[in-house]
Amino acid sequence: MQTLLRLAQLIDALNERVGQFTLWLVLLSVLVSAGNATMRYLFRYSSNAYLELQWYMFALIFLWAAGYTLKHQGHVRVDVFYGRLSKRGQAWVDLLGTLFFLLPFTALVIWLSWPLVTESIRVREMSPDAGGLPRWPIKLAFLVGMVLLALQGISEFIKRLAFLTGHLEAPTEEAPSEEVV
Repeated sequence: MQTLLRLAQLIDALNERVGQFTLWLVLLSVLVSAGNATMRYLFRYSSNAYLELQWYMFALIFLWAAGYTLKHQGHVRVDVFYGRLSKRGQAWVDLLGTLFFLLPFTALVIWLSWPLVTESIRVREMSPDAGGLPRWPIKLAFLVGMVLLALQGISEFIKRLAFLTGHLEAPTEEAPSEEVV
């Protein structure tokens, strides 16, 4: 179990770093958006590249922060009974939900998007709009986001399993060992 907990810790560290990077994209997105609006209204200059850059950053924020958000238990829980369950009951719901919903969903999305992403990269797909950006990087970023989410799902599964088997004191507790740098 210690090897699995170490794997969970490595996945957590990866998604933490990606999440911290993504937080900076929020600021950059705001700056690009404000700069684009300023250029458009003050200087009557507009570019499809600036608009698409805003869309790409907005997409990256959601795609790459999904695993980070899962790590920090930030996703919305709709189940009204979940909050009334014991920690063990919640761990079982999380474990089974990850096993039967999250991991199959991410696996299916990765499997279905793989041919589209590889073809986009192969042909170096570009925006159909004049002055637009390449499309293949954002399609690749989508795939990366799904992989990060799947990895974090594996980490959460391991941590819940460790909690249920007595290897962790709390279901969301970090895996015990030295800090990953």
